[in-house]
Amino acid sequence: MDILSPIQYIKGIGPRRAALLAKLGIEIVKDILFYLPTRYEDRSSIKKITQLISGEIQTVTGKVIKAEVMPASPRRPRLKIFSVVITDGNGALTAKWFNQTYLGKIFKPAHKVVFYGLVKSNYWGSGFEMVNPEYEIIDDDEEDADHINTGRVVPVYGLTEGLSQRQLRSIVHLTLTSALATVTDVMPEDIITDLHLPGLRQSIEAVHFPPPGTSLSDLNGGTSPYHQRLAFDELFTLQLGLAAIKNNEISEKGISFEPTGKLTGELLEKLPFKLTGAQKRVIDDIAKDMKSPFPMNRLIQGDVGSGKTIVAFIAMLGAVESGYQTALMAPTEILAEQHYLNIHSLAESLGLKIHLLTGSKKDKNYDMIASGKAQIVIGTHALIQEAVSFKNLGLIVIDEQHRFGVMQRAQLRKKGTNPDTLIMTATPIPRTLAITLYGDLDYSLIDELPPNRTPVLTKVIRELQKNIVYDLMDRETKAGRQVYVVYPLIEESEKSNLKAAITGMEALQKKFPDLKVGLIHGKLPTSEREDIMRDFKKGLIQMLVSTTVIEVGVDVPNATLMVIIHAERFGLSQLHQLRGRVGRGAAKSHCLLLNYGGSVDAMKRLDIMARSNDGFKIAEKDLEIRGPGEFFGTRQSGLPDLKAANLLRDYKLLEIARKQAFSLIEKDPSLSTHPKLRRNLEDFWGKRLELFKTA
Repeated sequence: MDILSPIQYIKGIGPRRAALLAKLGIEIVKDILFYLPTRYEDRSSIKKITQLISGEIQTVTGKVIKAEVMPASPRRPRLKIFSVVITDGNGALTAKWFNQTYLGKIFKPAHKVVFYGLVKSNYWGSGFEMVNPEYEIIDDDEEDADHINTGRVVPVYGLTEGLSQRQLRSIVHLTLTSALATVTDVMPEDIITDLHLPGLRQSIEAVHFPPPGTSLSDLNGGTSPYHQRLAFDELFTLQLGLAAIKNNEISEKGISFEPTGKLTGELLEKLPFKLTGAQKRVIDDIAKDMKSPFPMNRLIQGDVGSGKTIVAFIAMLGAVESGYQTALMAPTEILAEQHYLNIHSLAESLGLKIHLLTGSKKDKNYDMIASGKAQIVIGTHALIQEAVSFKNLGLIVIDEQHRFGVMQRAQLRKKGTNPDTLIMTATPIPRTLAITLYGDLDYSLIDELPPNRTPVLTKVIRELQKNIVYDLMDRETKAGRQVYVVYPLIEESEKSNLKAAITGMEALQKKFPDLKVGLIHGKLPTSEREDIMRDFKKGLIQMLVSTTVIEVGVDVPNATLMVIIHAERFGLSQLHQLRGRVGRGAAKSHCLLLNYGGSVDAMKRLDIMARSNDGFKIAEKDLEIRGPGEFFGTRQSGLPDLKAANLLRDYKLLEIARKQAFSLIEKDPSLSTHPKLRRNLEDFWGKRLELFKTA
């Protein structure tokens, strides 16, 4: 039996249980070894019921003597309580669950059970009770011969119907007994020794059945030495793959751009503002990369309004001056069009031809791109269609990379010969996490906002408090300033969403008859949207009702109020992006989040927005709420899934793993002296290692 053997051949499992385990993603022995508990319970001291202490989390065991459903109170007849009374021969304890009447099918008189939860004195103070305790039914025919279910710290796993905790613990125990000895530790011994981490076999066994004395809080927090060893292995292997990709890129021949700087000079004279120090620093980083003979792979990260687009545009001018075409790919038509609207008047004033290519655009004009007449091409996924060919693509700019699949990034690169790559993200990602997602990229941060930016005062307003919204709208417009009103984009029903925006516009026009209220949405032709935005920028429209079309790239310094309708339906990053549309001038700006009620997570998001303007803090909270996988879209971006490591919790470990991995690849690029480690790397990354290449 080894770690790649099918799980059904472990003694005591068989085909039926193997089919249940497959629902949990467990198919081979290795899968069960690394199927980590979701939490742990301390059953090392099972108390007699008479010895329980109110206010403490404790474990008791006993026999069911009564199980019944009853109404919570005469005043609330619909609220049902399921109640179970158990005895251990010394005393009795009542367990209660609210509105979980299905438990009546699980608990039967004379059943042996284990309860784990917070002990409380009952209403009369004459006995003990637990509300919503964790429970386990102990079948009489299930002996705890191996002492894995009681008298120790016990693992609790994610289950599927048909498998109990005791059964899964037994399966894990059987697997450890049969196959743990076949586990090979492929990590370089010196690294593990230097970090004072335990051995791999010891760690696998201990995360399932912790030895006495292991801290329960460390186990539940994933910070025990055993968890940290498994987390390090994952992070090291992840970074090893990124280091291998990076090393491969360095050996590729790229383009050495040699711009004269004439176009950039002309642009800087035309701009109505001065570049910040941070922008200048990042422009220098890019210029050095573009002059080198190796392909540039650089990430520009900057908060909303920090001026990433102009930095990318200056890089594009460098490529154009050197005789190459450049392409900017954005994840949605709206974003692509916003970039086009922002850049094209500047580009054309410099005598450059710029072309927009999106799926819905009727005039594709592929010849302009193929002939090289279009020096700058801005588009969506339409850029990677077979029909699109470039004459000499030298630089690609990708906006919000984490919203693209790996294949799409690679396909765009194939339109040129090792073109330079610049990636922009306005999603503030803490640096340690950025190097995980974009580990094969060099990293530049625009950490300075233009001097005229003022913090935006954000308030959450309940649906019934609309008078506050109207009062502020009235005040701001009377002072000669402008207002955004944003409706959510609801994918299931874009038509009803558009209708809501139209109805909203009509209501505001009635409420403020002396003001010009405009409407902008994604269904309007680009030219019409451009006219509306131009009128808003000139101050001809005082109030602009919009769908999320204005999320990115619109700069109207005179707009000082952002009202977001159904703010609970937006994600944190999107709310932060929208809020970034105001506060661009010297006047004090406000963002009102109109809340119609939502989930607990939605309420958390709105609370965070009201308390912070810091994009990085907001991103960290977003990570906490959604978790790294959803935040990054890692399944889409091509990163392997992490089972033991948590990118937020283990960021220090991540930095160590990165340093060690990059150092090893520098000494041994093909891992020829570590063949087992190389095989493990290929197994961990699979085909992604090839796909994840930026270059």
